[in-house]
Amino acid sequence: MFNQLLTKLFGSRNERVLRQYQKQIARINQMEDGLKALDDAALKAKTGEFKQRIENGETLNQLLPEAFAVCREASIRTLGLRHYDVQLIGGMVLHSGRIAEMRTGEGKTLVSTLPLYLNALSARNTQLVTVNDYLARRDSEWMGHLYNFLGISVGCIQQQMSPDIRREMYGRDITYGTASEFGFDYLR
Repeated sequence: MFNQLLTKLFGSRNERVLRQYQKQIARINQMEDGLKALDDAALKAKTGEFKQRIENGETLNQLLPEAFAVCREASIRTLGLRHYDVQLIGGMVLHSGRIAEMRTGEGKTLVSTLPLYLNALSARNTQLVTVNDYLARRDSEWMGHLYNFLGISVGCIQQQMSPDIRREMYGRDITYGTASEFGFDYLR
């Protein structure tokens, strides 16, 4: 009974987390008009600015609203796709290390660009694990337009790749691949 009272007063854990995400979404959406006014060169320059701010001690969580807003604007310009607010939530969930369940057609490939871009700013290889080589290649090529526009390199690990090419792909900012390929590379 006491738990029910607390839940009525403060909301469930899920409701409290969603309220936090809604605050972030409001900040992201406030930046949209300002980013639309930037030319391509100025938008691309944001990546270097973000990397410098990280070197100066700013955290990825502090950069999240701006980086997500820049990634969304770059997606509109390069892919013709705009992240919906619910997709922004999915990106925040993934960035926080949680699982975001989405149905077929809800934009998982697009959602993943947000935390991948944000985490790639830290100058460490960021990896996306998918279920098969076809999806890894397709998504790295498709979303690669967005990443390349923003100055982020993208690679893809495939079966039958030589060790030299694999090393090159891991040297990129973002690497797509399958769980089995990443796992066997780790064991090697």
